[in-house]
Parts: sequence; structure tokens; C-alpha cells
Amino acid sequence: MLKWKDPLLLLSGIGISTIGGWVYLIAINLIVLHETESPLAMALLYILGPIAAVCSNAWAGSYIDRMNTRTLMIYLDVFRAIGIFLIPFVPSLLYVYVLAFIIHMASAIFEPASMVYMTKLIPKEDRQRFNALRSFIQSSGTIIGPSVAGVLFIVGTPYTAIYVNAAALVGSAFIIRLLPNVDPLLGQGSSPKVTWSMIKNDMKTVATFCRSSSYVAKIYLLGCGVTIFMTAIDSLEAAFAKGVLLMTDTAYGFFLAVFGAGIITGSIINSIFAKSLRVKFLIGFGTPAAAIGYFALYSSTHFYHAAVGCFLIGAAITFSNTGFLTFYQNHVPVEMMGRFGSILGIIEAVFIVILTLTIGIAAEFTSIRPVGLIASLGFFMLTVVTLSSVMKQKSQSYFRSDGGEDKEVIRHSV
Repeated sequence: MLKWKDPLLLLSGIGISTIGGWVYLIAINLIVLHETESPLAMALLYILGPIAAVCSNAWAGSYIDRMNTRTLMIYLDVFRAIGIFLIPFVPSLLYVYVLAFIIHMASAIFEPASMVYMTKLIPKEDRQRFNALRSFIQSSGTIIGPSVAGVLFIVGTPYTAIYVNAAALVGSAFIIRLLPNVDPLLGQGSSPKVTWSMIKNDMKTVATFCRSSSYVAKIYLLGCGVTIFMTAIDSLEAAFAKGVLLMTDTAYGFFLAVFGAGIITGSIINSIFAKSLRVKFLIGFGTPAAAIGYFALYSSTHFYHAAVGCFLIGAAITFSNTGFLTFYQNHVPVEMMGRFGSILGIIEAVFIVILTLTIGIAAEFTSIRPVGLIASLGFFMLTVVTLSSVMKQKSQSYFRSDGGEDKEVIRHSV
């Protein structure tokens, strides 16, 4: 337990932040819906995140790899808390979008920064179990967060929920402050001077690593592809459940709970059997199973069939996410992890916007079910490529139980 004191403290901060994030998401959706009653306004709200990632990721990694990550995470939590706190006081909806965009940019920087910090804090032999526990905490937050938001809406308004989320981020910053400093050689509060020349050199560094470690880059990009397809296909889920399967609000709430139960079940299995489940199996099993779950969902004609697919998606994606994340931490040098994740994250964000809009427009002018099935087929084809890639005999050294080829990581460290 002493060994896991800091990781558990970090997990508690992640849990608070996740719950607060769901409270914020639901609250700001209700605020925009109340102000506009426009589906387009809601869609614009949803693509702010990927657009903000595109705008910030080109330069964010250069800061992350040169700053004290714990200090940066604290600053970003406080900055986001202030931005969220200001939302109820802005004079028009335009300013709400501006603040939401800035908050998304801070979140886009926080994600790779926290990844670097976690990789430095957690020993290699404990990363798979930690990632499974992280998935469990985040999935629990997807259930607890909306419940907390519902209670806050009963006793107050969406603006009450906004204030609570701001407080949650301050609490998360306080917890991070209690964690150890994993960057003792970097200034606690110094902000590096990042120039355009430095950013170009960092991009060249990432490109050089991708060429010399092409298999690592390939697996990472396949993981990005999984995220792209799931995000785009998920954009149809509510419309399919309510408009095609004609679920009531109560049934839809239970449907979401089934998804959360699937995530929790998969996370628990991953946590308990972390020493037995190989990263190769997590990726090779999790991604195709998730695609099969989407087929089951969008081919369903009644609630119980859809619930089975939803549960399978939730359980399978915990295996896939844990596998991809552990592989990433084991094979990308931590010294360049911020730049690597941020720069390649631009590709992910751009394709999320493109595919989500494409699927949304197609569903608008045709029908939700066939679009969902075609998108699921595309996702399944991606999982076949992923499965063949992780099962190649010549690549098995990357999936050893000790984390893979440490010599290669050292050789390409920057």
C-alpha cells in the first residue's frame, strides 16, 4: 500500500476531475440548449474540443517536454477552474463558446502533460494495472458524474453545476500539489521560451523517431484510428437509441448505465489479471470485440439486443485502451512524449472532426441505421489491420511481459 500511495492519490485526482468534467459537460449542454434550442449549436459545441486540440497541439508538446509537468498540471487545473467559473457571468452565448474553446485548449494540453507525469511516476511493471485502475475510475465517473449533475439540477440550476465543477478542478490541483515532483531538474514555475524554430525542430525530432521506430508509430496511429472511429460512431448513438429504437428517457438512462457497467466490468478484469493479460492480447482482443459490439448495437431492433452490444463495447474498449496506453508508455521515450503525443494528436483531432461531420451529414440525409452499420464495418476493417499488426511474429519483442525493447527506447531518446 505504501508503494501505491502516490498512484492512488493520483487516481483520486483523476476521479474528481472526471466527475467534474461530466458535470460541466452536461451543464454547458443544457445552457446552450436552453439559449438556442438548436441542434447545430449543440454540434458546434461538440467539435470545439477537436478544433481546440488542432490549435494547441502543434506547440503544446514543446512546452510540456521542457516544463515541470506537475507544476504545469496545477496551473492548467486552476486556469480551467477560473474559465469555467466565469461562464455564468458572460453577457452572451458567443462568449460562452469562446470560454469553452479556451477551456478545451487547456484540456488538450493537460492530457499529454498528465500522460508524461504518469509515465514518470508509475514504474513500468505497474503501468498496466494502473492504466486498468485509471480506466475503472474514469468509467465510474461516467456514471457518478451525470448522477451528481442530476442532483445539482434538482437543488439548483446548471450554473450551480458549473460552480461545482470549478471547485472540483481546484480540488484536483490541490491533490496534484501533494504528489511528488518527478522533474527535479526542471524549474518549478519557469516557462520556457518556445519559438517557431524550436517547434519546427521538435516536429523534425518526432518525424525522425517515427521513421526509426516505425512500428511504434504504426501501433500508436492505429490506436488513434480506434479513437477516431469510436468518437464518430458514438455521435449517432443517442439519435439511434431515441429515434430508431424509440427508447424512453428512463430506458435510455438504463442503456447508458449498461455501457458504464461494461466499462467497469472490463476495468475490474484488467486490474485483477494485469499480470496475466499481455498487452498484445489487450489490443488484439479489445479492438475487434468493440467493433463487433457496434455491429450488435446498430443491427439491433429492440432494447435488450442493443444493451448487449453496448455492454460489449464498454467492456472491450477498456482492454483496447489499456493495451494501447501501456504500449505507448513503454515504447515512446518519456523525454519526448509530450511532443510525440501532441503532434500526432493533431492528426487524430482533424480526422475526428472530418469523420464525425461526414457520418452526421450522411445520417441526416439518409438513415441512421445503415450509416451506423457502414461506419461499424469501417471500424472492423481497421481492427483487422490492428490484429494482424500485433500478431506478427517479428514484432513480438515489443510485447514482452517486461514491457518490450528497452534498448530501442534508450537509443531513440531525445
